Amino acid sequence: MSHHNTQATEEQVQYAAILEKGMFAGLALMIIAFALYVLGVLPPVVPLNEISTYWSTPVHDYLVAINTNFLHWDHLPTGWSWMHLLGYGDFLNFLPVAILSGVTILCYIVITPGLFARKDKAMAFMAMAEAVILTLAASGVLSVSGH
Repeated sequence: MSHHNTQATEEQVQYAAILEKGMFAGLALMIIAFALYVLGVLPPVVPLNEISTYWSTPVHDYLVAINTNFLHWDHLPTGWSWMHLLGYGDFLNFLPVAILSGVTILCYIVITPGLFARKDKAMAFMAMAEAVILTLAASGVLSVSGH
């Protein structure tokens, strides 16, 4: 008969606490950004009355259309280029999503020293690897492309 420990480790509690705070912060920012968009406080790149015409458009075609019709950039707005558009209500909504996505990376970084301190090197290296891989993926260094 095996004995299972149902007590959370310090790192698990720390991870959960950071994740909870990050989730609430991201959710609050999402509500604020959406309100700024819908209420017209910040102008959108794509006017609200035209957005429904793009709902069924494949992503690449959507990017071509908004670039052709609204942005007029030399290159399509891909990757992190949305950061240049944070002054627009429709693109400001990307920021809370990015924050929510990045909270997990922060959690792994914060718990790593505690894992090393209690000599759980395997978990510490896995947490470090997870943080590095997620950071590289978010940066665009690790990407899968059909081109």
